[in-house]
Amino acid sequence: MNNRWFSKAALALALAGGLAAGAAQADQAAAWPDKPVRLIVPFANGGSTDLVSRRIGEALGNEIGQPVIVENKVGAGGTIGASYVVRQPADGYTLLMGTVSTHAIHPSVYKSLPYDIFEDFTPITMVGTIPDLIVVHPSVQAANLKEFVDLAKSRPGVVSYASGGQGTSSHLGSEYLAAEAGIQLNHIPFKGSGPALIDVLGGHVDMMLDVIMTSLEPVKAGRLRALAVTSAARSPLLPDVPTVREVLGVDDFEAIIWFAIFAPGNMPDALQTKVADALNKVLAAPDMQQFLLSQGIEAAGDGPAALAKQSRVDYEKWKKVVADSGFQPQ
Repeated sequence: MNNRWFSKAALALALAGGLAAGAAQADQAAAWPDKPVRLIVPFANGGSTDLVSRRIGEALGNEIGQPVIVENKVGAGGTIGASYVVRQPADGYTLLMGTVSTHAIHPSVYKSLPYDIFEDFTPITMVGTIPDLIVVHPSVQAANLKEFVDLAKSRPGVVSYASGGQGTSSHLGSEYLAAEAGIQLNHIPFKGSGPALIDVLGGHVDMMLDVIMTSLEPVKAGRLRALAVTSAARSPLLPDVPTVREVLGVDDFEAIIWFAIFAPGNMPDALQTKVADALNKVLAAPDMQQFLLSQGIEAAGDGPAALAKQSRVDYEKWKKVVADSGFQPQ
């Protein structure tokens, strides 16, 4: 009798505790936001991530009726800013502008990280995606990607490509392309994508995968030749340039840069949904979409589940690319 009474009492207490926790989470979501929100940018002031973050922060502030303060916490390829965010409360007042590097590539190129990209973050929503553009110097004897692949096959390990450094998206994207095309390329790493592009423009290096907005003007001016975009579909900025998928006949090739909003891990579901809804409304606005496209970004705003899936898919993809390339984590 006593055991049955204690069991019923324990069950009642558990149910009451669950109901109380649920009510507290609902109250927390209903109250958000009642003070300024911080958007942490793990890259330098003035860069593309910073520029996009500030525009989104301003629009989000107008949407939610509270200031959104953009803070740059720079270092270690974005790791310092990301590690700062995971130490904050999951209360909706600290958000992170993450990227494919911080949330898909870094776990495979660093020996250790001070956080788990899946356990220590709450996905909010994808902001948008940018394709890379495969460009060559006009002196390279390849009018299109197929001819470039044929050229590389005829000169294994001789045709060169530039990157912004070991373990960067331009490095790994080029290795991914080489693996899919069955070619061997000579990697010339630089300290940053700017110096890398300068050497391609000067004809000192043959090829580079570069963010489309950086290469767009040199392509239009005839200083570079565009061979293909690395996204699943053609870019509206260069609609006549084919995708790698079209040229190589592969169905799953995609090497894109993306921006996404994350929060500290274990954010309550109701609050996660409310924050995501506010951001998605901002991203759906025509003026925001026009601004993002002017930066080469195709707006997404597809919510937590889609972001969680994309992060997992890209993590697995880049993990394989890193392993196959022989790159040793730093």
